[in-house]
Amino acid sequence: MADALILGGTGVIGRAIAAHLAAASWRVKVAGRNPANMPAELRTAGVDFIAADRADAARLRAAIGDGVDLLVDCVCYTATTAHSLVELAADAGSTVLMSSKAVYIDAAGNHANSQVEPRFDGPINESAPTLTANDIDYRSHAGYGPNKVAAEQVSLDSGQPISILRPSRVHGIGGSRPREWVFVKRILDRRTTVLLARRGTGVVHTTAAANIAALVETVAHTPGARILNIADPDSPSALDISRTIANHLDHQWKEVLLDDQTDDRLGATPWDSAHPVVLDTSAAAALGYRPTGDYATTVAAQIDWLLDAAETGDRSGILPAADDPYFGHFFDYATEDRFLARVC
Repeated sequence: MADALILGGTGVIGRAIAAHLAAASWRVKVAGRNPANMPAELRTAGVDFIAADRADAARLRAAIGDGVDLLVDCVCYTATTAHSLVELAADAGSTVLMSSKAVYIDAAGNHANSQVEPRFDGPINESAPTLTANDIDYRSHAGYGPNKVAAEQVSLDSGQPISILRPSRVHGIGGSRPREWVFVKRILDRRTTVLLARRGTGVVHTTAAANIAALVETVAHTPGARILNIADPDSPSALDISRTIANHLDHQWKEVLLDDQTDDRLGATPWDSAHPVVLDTSAAAALGYRPTGDYATTVAAQIDWLLDAAETGDRSGILPAADDPYFGHFFDYATEDRFLARVC
């Protein structure tokens, strides 16, 4: 039986990988700071939890013991943490570092977190230009991408068989920022109309945590130093996503597709973009990776997870708070109603 250790294994990506590997008869351990965050379904599947801070090198070394077949780092954000990963990777048959599509820049140097939206000329492949490595605060908009680049460079320079995965907008059970809540909450609030900016044409490629897990298993069986994009086999627009969620919850609403000139407070969604942001995943496919499903198939479990939390009082506190700074402006119903009263 193969062994796997997942650092940051209780988050949306880590828990999907752990569940996928356990179902494939792997012996899986996940490391995290708080045992209270260990998903019950992972314990039921036989996954072991190890209480260890990402910075606790001695504890992580003890968790690896005599070695593991697969080491996955879901919480490697800087060059410093990448150096510690490289040390651990010496005792792993294959290693995965989770990065992000936020590293990519367009011809003008714009990126996912810049004030000006990037404009890419078609699907982005792994050889596309990236930000310059830097060590400014990785928790900031300006620092997240550069720190990921720095971490990538450390792992590539090590010569270890470390696969770097670059996902886009991740969805799945356990997400700390469940973007699909934007439409799920509207449906629970019984909104009969959905407004969509840019006529709902915005595309920022989605990535199911379940599809990330499938690629992780693929690279586990084919160790190597490489960079791989990972995204869903389709690239749904904001309109597609709204319809997928409404269909799953058997909800009907009137779609109001807004032009670019409309007040930018109206119809905003997490997938708005003036220009499509789509990842080329052909390199992963060439390696033998096959997705577990498209967006509609893989997002269903997350929608049900959000719905269950809402209907049972959200005892685990997974739903965004009413004053959440990221989600708040998506639910300005008063402004929407005033607009609709003028145009209808």
